[in-house]
Amino acid sequence: MKSDSGIVTRLGLRFGVGVGMLCAAWMVGLQLTGNNGFGPKQIMAQLLVPLAAVASEWVLRRKLQPDKPGLGRSLGVGALTALLAALVSAGSVVGLAYAAGEPALARQRAEVMEIVRAQQHENAKVVVSAQQQREQIQRVENMTVGDMATSNFLQVLVLGLVLAVPAGIFLRE
Repeated sequence: MKSDSGIVTRLGLRFGVGVGMLCAAWMVGLQLTGNNGFGPKQIMAQLLVPLAAVASEWVLRRKLQPDKPGLGRSLGVGALTALLAALVSAGSVVGLAYAAGEPALARQRAEVMEIVRAQQHENAKVVVSAQQQREQIQRVENMTVGDMATSNFLQVLVLGLVLAVPAGIFLRE
């Protein structure tokens, strides 16, 4: 049998890069079909990340039988899968932003601005000063490719870890 750390790395790479590429392909497909590749429809592909993390933990358990992977290896492969998926997905946001150009970024900013204004209008019960509202709008107007990539990275990572951690604990035995 090959080294245990090697199998964790290989499975993390295989599943993480694979699902990250699926996220990237989904964003490109959205953009090519006239949809906003940076918008909320990204979540449809990002939901595959926790499933891939769990699948990598399950495959690790199967490959190590009759031994048990243990908590460290099980959580490690799930976390590595989620981390690599998040890196690939965020990198693809940067690549797509530069390929699609400023019109696509302006469209994203306009959609986010519409969402922010709708939330400000709908949440009249929440007391937010005019200064805070202006700052929120200013942040949207100044949104950069780096901001979008950071947001994508964190969203994919958190989504992946939400299911990877409990599954890793469960599949350690």
